[in-house]
Amino acid sequence: MGAHTRDEQPASRLCRRDEPTDCIVPIVRATSVLEHTNLAHFEHMVIPHLAAAYNLAHWLTRDPHDAEDVVQEAYLRAFRFFGGFHGGDSRAWLLTIVRNTCYTWLQHNRRSELNTEFDEEIHSVDAEAANPETVLLQTVHEQGLKQALEALPVEFREVLVLRELEGLSYKEIADIANIPMGTVMSRLARARKHLQHSLQAQAQGGLR
Repeated sequence: MGAHTRDEQPASRLCRRDEPTDCIVPIVRATSVLEHTNLAHFEHMVIPHLAAAYNLAHWLTRDPHDAEDVVQEAYLRAFRFFGGFHGGDSRAWLLTIVRNTCYTWLQHNRRSELNTEFDEEIHSVDAEAANPETVLLQTVHEQGLKQALEALPVEFREVLVLRELEGLSYKEIADIANIPMGTVMSRLARARKHLQHSLQAQAQGGLR
């Protein structure tokens, strides 16, 4: 008794990355006031980007369960505002909502992370850090790199994830984060440099 079939899942249940449409779609349908054709359009345009949404939320919250909560809320917001989406890059549009939802969540749950002083001069680095080759984020599954990335301020994490893991352009990142494109480039440079220093420190410590 009380068990739910595949088509009768409770709307409050959290989703996992291996079952995106099985989780998000029933939740959206449960709150839907739009016609079926609009819901089908939403599913076609936005649901395919669930992995990217989860990836960004995971790195900003640094917790898989919190990321699931954020993604679920972001998709509900996306659905509510879908009537205002008039075409274009649906992934960038969705990631903007995910990013803003993450920051709202951090403001309520980890305010200290957002209150960390971010000084452009203090965090500045030399020009060589602008070389993307300095850090190979393709090995992000390795524990050392994961820890180094998680230790970065949230402003650094978001631009690295959007650029190196999601492959977005500087302009797309600037639009999503609502910052000038020059700021995106400088944050990426500093983030790569800090990440490189952290990995070098880890390597030196392992040789001792």
